[in-house]
Order: sequence, then structure tokens, then C-alpha cells
Amino acid sequence: MTRAILITGAAQGLGWAMALHLAQPGTLLLLHYRSSLPQAQALAQQAQQNGAQAHLLQADLARLEQREALMDQVAALTPRLDVLINNVGLYNPLPLNELTPEQWSRTLEGTLGAAFHLTQRAAPLLAPSGQGRVINLGDALALAPAARPRAADYFTAKLGVWQLTKTFAQALAAQGTTVNLIAPGVLENSNDGLEVPIPAGRLGTFDDVLAALDFLLSPAAQYTTGTALSVAGGLGL
Repeated sequence: MTRAILITGAAQGLGWAMALHLAQPGTLLLLHYRSSLPQAQALAQQAQQNGAQAHLLQADLARLEQREALMDQVAALTPRLDVLINNVGLYNPLPLNELTPEQWSRTLEGTLGAAFHLTQRAAPLLAPSGQGRVINLGDALALAPAARPRAADYFTAKLGVWQLTKTFAQALAAQGTTVNLIAPGVLENSNDGLEVPIPAGRLGTFDDVLAALDFLLSPAAQYTTGTALSVAGGLGL
């Protein structure tokens, strides 16, 4: 039986790595992108070479009507969904006093609003198997409230995604759908220049995150829901 997986923000970075990691025979990959069409096309080609089916879905997830259209396309492509990975997170490395109201609203809509809306729309598609999985991507520095003088919109949205993870975990438990959050720290592909002490003494890798993803998607994690798995080498402790 084909396993259907929707990944947002799949065209680059961690989204790309997760998509290729899950691209296996018997997998239907629904790969969302916003504007990186050449990268998305290259990803779909590689996924198909690995034996997966791949469909590209374009949408600006900061816009409600485009989120609706995206989920309409998903429902038209598959009668059920096994995995939803809410990977998109909009990041503005700006001081609080330089953030515009438009940037603030767009970040919250494209990050927190998208995670809420897509999970809500996906819930009926995740129900039939009795073992659906929702994986939200958070941030290790956003697991607890703290002052964030830079990128306050991003950290506020990611803190909200953590709260949303717990709430959806409770709401969807009866249908057998688990909802968990992976919270990476500073990954090796980061070009932000954020200088924070990492107890483990190194940056994180995509493989570190993929190991956490494998666990949360495995049968061993069927009783694990509403959790945040920090993959950050001790960052934020």
C-alpha cells in the first residue's frame, strides 16, 4: 500500500533532505514549494529516481486562500494521508524595532497559521489508517518563552507551533494520529551567523534531524504524542 506524505517547504535545505530521505518505492510524495521551482523540479526528479511518486504543489502558505487550494489539491491526489510534515518557517533576522507590521503578520501566518490550517485540513485524511503522523518543525530556542531581540516574529511563531503541537496531539489522539515536534538547533547549513554556545561543541547536521524523524515515524513511536524532541546538542539548556 502506498504511503502518502505531504512536506511543506520541500524545495531546499532541511525540507529537501527529509523528502529525499523518505523517497522510497511505495511512497507518494506531495512536495510543496513557494517560489523555488527549479529546485523543486530537481527534487521531484531525484525522488522518482529513488522509486517514489512525486507531485509538486505550489503555494504561498502565508495566504489563507492558497493554503485552502493546496489542501484541495492534496485531497484530489490521494484519498488518505499518512504523514504531514509542517516544515515551513519564515525567518527575518531583524531587530524587533525594525520589523514591519507586514513582516510580523506574514511570518506568523506563514509559520503558525500554516501549521494550524494544514493540520486541521489534513486531520480527516490522516484518520483512516489509525496511525497517521504529524511532524512539526520547531526550534530549540523556541521551546520556552524568552526574550528574543532578533527574529522575534519567527521565535514567537515557533513557540506557537509548539503549543499547537500539544493541542492537536490531544485532539487527534482518539483517531490514532500522533502529533510531535522536532526542534533543531543551529544546523550546519545556517548562514545566519547566530553565535550561541552549543554544549555538544558542533553544529547540527541533517542526519541528526533525520534520525529523530525516523523514530517519530516508526511503529515504536505510536504511543508518543505531544512531545518536542530537541535535536540541538544541548542548545538552550
